[in-house]
Amino acid sequence: MPYSTPKKSVKEVRYLNKDFTSFKENLIEFSKIYFPREYNDFNESSPGMMFIEMASYVGDVLSYYIDNQFKESLLAFAEEKRTVYNMAQSLGYKPKLATPATAILDIYQTVPADVSGTGEDTVTSPDLDYAFTVKEGMELISDSGITFTTQEDCNFSFESISEPKDTTIYESNVVPVTYLLKKSVKVVSGEVSTDFFTFNTAEKYKRIALSNSNVTEIISCTDSDGNDWYEVPFLAQDTVFTDMENTSQNDDELYAFADQAPYLLKLLKTTRRFTTFIREDGKTELRFGAGTSDSPDEEIVPNPDEVGSSLPGSPSKLGQALDPSNFLDTKAYGQAPSNTQLTITYRHGGGVEHNVISNSIRSIQSSRVVLDETGLSSVLVSSTRNSIAVNNPLPASGGRGAQSVIEVKNNTLSYFQAQQRAVTKEDYITRVYALPPKYGNVSKAYIVQDSQLDVNGVANQNGTNRIENPLALNLYVLGYDSDKKLSMLNKAVKENIQTYLTQFRMVTDAVNIKDAFVINIGVNFDLLTKVGYNKEEVVLRAIQEVQSFFDIDKWQIGQPIVLADLAYRLSLVDGVSAVVPPESNNPNNLPVSVVNKYKESDGYSGNLYDINAATKEGIIFPSLDPSCFELKFSSDIQGRVVGDSAGGN
Repeated sequence: MPYSTPKKSVKEVRYLNKDFTSFKENLIEFSKIYFPREYNDFNESSPGMMFIEMASYVGDVLSYYIDNQFKESLLAFAEEKRTVYNMAQSLGYKPKLATPATAILDIYQTVPADVSGTGEDTVTSPDLDYAFTVKEGMELISDSGITFTTQEDCNFSFESISEPKDTTIYESNVVPVTYLLKKSVKVVSGEVSTDFFTFNTAEKYKRIALSNSNVTEIISCTDSDGNDWYEVPFLAQDTVFTDMENTSQNDDELYAFADQAPYLLKLLKTTRRFTTFIREDGKTELRFGAGTSDSPDEEIVPNPDEVGSSLPGSPSKLGQALDPSNFLDTKAYGQAPSNTQLTITYRHGGGVEHNVISNSIRSIQSSRVVLDETGLSSVLVSSTRNSIAVNNPLPASGGRGAQSVIEVKNNTLSYFQAQQRAVTKEDYITRVYALPPKYGNVSKAYIVQDSQLDVNGVANQNGTNRIENPLALNLYVLGYDSDKKLSMLNKAVKENIQTYLTQFRMVTDAVNIKDAFVINIGVNFDLLTKVGYNKEEVVLRAIQEVQSFFDIDKWQIGQPIVLADLAYRLSLVDGVSAVVPPESNNPNNLPVSVVNKYKESDGYSGNLYDINAATKEGIIFPSLDPSCFELKFSSDIQGRVVGDSAGGN
């Protein structure tokens, strides 16, 4: 017979044991099956059981740590603060150690009256030559000892829709002597501190920690040479947004629109950048780039176009090897500071105790006031400077303590899904409305897919031959003028919008900023009043109701007019018995008549619109070209009483 090699016995090992008891039971069973003759004393006091229990103990401990490590690797199940913080920030979300409170602060100052004329022809107005500009960073102390800081300049000589100004007579002697000016700015709580860091030899990915905990904002970071360093979400981002005052020196063309866009938003490419990292102990780390070489990047990593160049005098690189690690010496991930000192100013602190009550922020700690005193009275300048006062008419809000671990996890998952990107059309609308007022005021926004006319195509469901462009969006915008009437946005505001959306839009999206159309209207209505009511008073109340219905803050681009809703609101006015369809300008016998006002000479937009053709089943639809209805003047409301409920006139 041929010789056969006996098969090696394969012992069955179970991998489902997780705790001490299951390990012990399985080891006992394993011994009974595979070592029945070698060991059969399973008494609890036997030496063999001691070794089995010791092995079970080790297995239980190892199983615990493996399970814990696996659990901590998953954000949804992680419990350790350090792990959650690390994973959250790797996904782009920074935990909030403390949230500062915000409030609206009223700033006051007096100015002398500018008097012209005599007797009955005397005319007075505030002398705005004495109007100060209180610069951003004004520090204030509440009654409870909480520090607040202004977030924007307060320019008393400037006024717009986004920056209104109240003017009242402060002191009078037959004629006004002084005027009181009031403007409102945003303030945020928290103390402002400054740390200094000295750097010698450049180090790749250098980390430094700020001395205070609960840092809420990096205000500025400058080196000893006066260069600014900028915070970025990740080191590979080499462009940042910066703003500049809209002056003739900064942009001669856009300076003409400085009243609507006092600041210009610009993109800046820089190698001086850093990211921030929140540690579990509450400290904030600044992490810098890896660019350690003083040589240009082109010398560290040669341009591929130069390889094998046949141009006379050009060096040949064919005999040289490229070390991939050289990329880490470039400034592709930012520059590492060297031979300099960084001055870092930041805000820290927050919590529920920062939600101070109203009328409690009244003390000015420090401020920087700017005024051109050329040709002005030094006495009056001193008087107006001493007149500056502050107060918060409403309580501060928004302050809270550190986020819990559960909150950080939930917010991280939501943040990662959003990606801080404008994906849907609603995302773009939200971002446009979030444009800071100093870059311009967007009152109405509407976005549609870009399209073009297809002459040879088949009409779609809207009855038009159009081809959509999936790579472009048309953003239609409108603003307010000084009287809060709809107006076109100027070039400066549109450029700011375009620049602002750059950081949120998808790479494949092109956004075209366009003007929406304004369709001015007038409203006519007839009423029957209840018996015993004053007809003139009823009409006045009805006119106020129409004004409220067409309040421009409530209307958006592309919103239709539902005449039944307007008629219903009129019917609820005190004293109204019924709404009667007007006889004039009402061919469709609708409950309320709406007419188009278009003459530019009368102050209207100039847009002619066929309202009768656009009315279907009592609903006035806007034009296919994005437009917004506007009741511009109260005089465009014409109402009358044609009788009462008893049949009288």
